[in-house]
Amino acid sequence: MPPANQPTNDVLTVVGIGADGWSGLTDGAREEIGACDVLFGGRRQLDLVPASVPATRVEWPSPLLPALDGLLAEHAGRRRCVLASGDPLLSGIATTLITRYGQAPVRVVPALSSVTLARARLGWSFEETEVISSVARSVDRVARALAPGRRLLVLSSTAGTPGEVAGLLADRGYGASTLTVLENLGADGERSYQGTARDWSHPPGADLNVVAVECAADAGTVPHATVAGLPDDAFEHDGQITKRDLRAAALARLAPMPGQLLWDIGAGAGSVAVEWCRAHPSNRALALERDPTRAARIERNAHLLGVPDLRVATEAAPDGLPADERPDAIFVGGGVSAPGMVPACVDTLAPGGRLVAHAVTVEAESALLAAYRDYGGELVRIGAEHATPLGGFTGWQPARTVTQYSLLVGEPGQHSSG
Repeated sequence: MPPANQPTNDVLTVVGIGADGWSGLTDGAREEIGACDVLFGGRRQLDLVPASVPATRVEWPSPLLPALDGLLAEHAGRRRCVLASGDPLLSGIATTLITRYGQAPVRVVPALSSVTLARARLGWSFEETEVISSVARSVDRVARALAPGRRLLVLSSTAGTPGEVAGLLADRGYGASTLTVLENLGADGERSYQGTARDWSHPPGADLNVVAVECAADAGTVPHATVAGLPDDAFEHDGQITKRDLRAAALARLAPMPGQLLWDIGAGAGSVAVEWCRAHPSNRALALERDPTRAARIERNAHLLGVPDLRVATEAAPDGLPADERPDAIFVGGGVSAPGMVPACVDTLAPGGRLVAHAVTVEAESALLAAYRDYGGELVRIGAEHATPLGGFTGWQPARTVTQYSLLVGEPGQHSSG
């Protein structure tokens, strides 16, 4: 919903402008800029517009968001135009404006994006290319997409981004990958250069660049799939981790869907939250782990496995559960037997929300049996055995049996304790 302090319902015209500047704009885009009273944009974008355009120019401050409402309200009632780089809806200002004020007052006039230009230079199709933005974000997001043969386009934040990407690839076992840096796409000073991640020696160039990556895994590197069930040793942990087979079973019932939010309660190593976020780049998760040492470990795992936006809190549940946003799914890996834990989770979830909880103690299992009685759902016991050496032979080593409870809130026929 738009905020209460939305500045005006007047139209905001957002015009994309490429590195080639004024000469690369269509006649329609030039007319939009020429007819406006106020022109907003970054300094580089404003400098691309000739002095003959009479509009008042307003440079975006940094940080932008705290000042955005006030700046737009200050010029309410005037014809306002916002400049954006290339496609304003590709990691651009138009996305911010529509999210904040709704679609109705925002009109977008796009130009060719740096992604389109880069693919054209490389001959890469849309279907085979994944785009990752590191603009005002951690470059660790690239790690989620690494897979042999994968083609990535990384939108750089600064001239130093290519070196950071090369370092990340080398550290994650993809030092053999080929990087192509494309600078100032569409401008007179456009250039490109190439190298392998492990041997990267190019100095920083232009701030305006895109990094193309052709992923190649080094010998011995085990690729990390985005489907549930990463090996336990993919995570840093102290033994408090939802093991691989149980994690896959839990995530199958949590059912990650693009853009949805998970709460991982008693997160331990954060493995469930990390894999939830790896399922889709727009997925979000909050890991609640009251042990500060483990909370710090979760943050390291999130960065290592390419989901650095995962949030971590050291609040204790259920009393410390956030109230600012309702999650789409909740996993309780620890603390099931805490008084009121399961009812608090059920009450928090909206219809269609999914709850999965694991128990390994008699006390925790009793809490899940009570939940099954009160709310319905599914209750299963999961046991796994792994082959291990036994003298000169091989035997089966059983793991601790886990009771798993799952509930789809609002499911037909569901009953309530109330």
